[in-house]
Amino acid sequence: MTLCSGASRDQAESLAGTAATARTWLLLEQPGPWGAKALTGSRLDPVLGEHLEAAAALGVRAALIRRPGRTGAGGAARRVLLAHTAPGDSWVRTASTDDPRELLDLDLAALAGGDHGGFGAAHTAGPVALVCTNGRRDRCCAVLGRPLAGELAAAGHDTWETTHIGGHRFSPTMLTLPHGYAWGRMSAGTAGHVLAELARGRTVVDGCRGRSCWQRPEQAAELAVRQFTAEADVDALEVIGTTAVDAAVDSTTAALPTPGWLVTVARRDSRRHWEVTVAEGVSLPASPASCGAAALPQSRMAVLAVRPLLAAGTR
Repeated sequence: MTLCSGASRDQAESLAGTAATARTWLLLEQPGPWGAKALTGSRLDPVLGEHLEAAAALGVRAALIRRPGRTGAGGAARRVLLAHTAPGDSWVRTASTDDPRELLDLDLAALAGGDHGGFGAAHTAGPVALVCTNGRRDRCCAVLGRPLAGELAAAGHDTWETTHIGGHRFSPTMLTLPHGYAWGRMSAGTAGHVLAELARGRTVVDGCRGRSCWQRPEQAAELAVRQFTAEADVDALEVIGTTAVDAAVDSTTAALPTPGWLVTVARRDSRRHWEVTVAEGVSLPASPASCGAAALPQSRMAVLAVRPLLAAGTR
């Protein structure tokens, strides 16, 4: 029997650089049961479900949501949340629809670029918490995620259950909007602290998996710079460049795993830059990617160095 507890999972595995990648999130309220592949395996119109699945190729990640504790059919009107996660241009828009097929008319390419086209209304009530609870995809997400979602909602946080945000082995997992940071191994206390800090415009490194607008090496690099500088302002940093390197021949990483990247992270309000060396390694001992799965070595982003730089033109 596979237990859904910290004792059954590798607590030493780093969380950094494990967030799902998406600049824009599209979330549709869908009460009732969810299938393992929720967009096409639930009571959602199959044409719409396939359309939303395909949106990922354009940089828009779709998921289903429902309020904690609500599993019935619900009313006719459905909430829709759109969120863009780029630093300095992050937003959440919300609307209600009686016909989810209206989402077929959205300009997905524009949404991926941060243009909401006037969709709905601005959400200004603080951070939104999305907790993965889809037990059909991973039993631990249901066993651990549902209590967390319920506790956050009871504490007054704007909380939704959601179908899939990746990283089952880090259950319970949470995604926060509008900034797109993902979190793992959350408790009600730690998640509440995260949401309180985000409401103040601050983020924390502990428990953070990365910001979804960036690729995995960039997620790890941004978190490393935050740890290196103790920078907490949620939108202070941005990734301005990523170069692939052959870690096997690069003298700074000769004995370390391949592939590797040099990621340049900058403060958005100054010329301060950092070059972060990241390599892809393997987390050992092996662990299951989800409840009931075989234990396998898991990919990890290893930060090898953080080096302050002078920006071009600075003396």
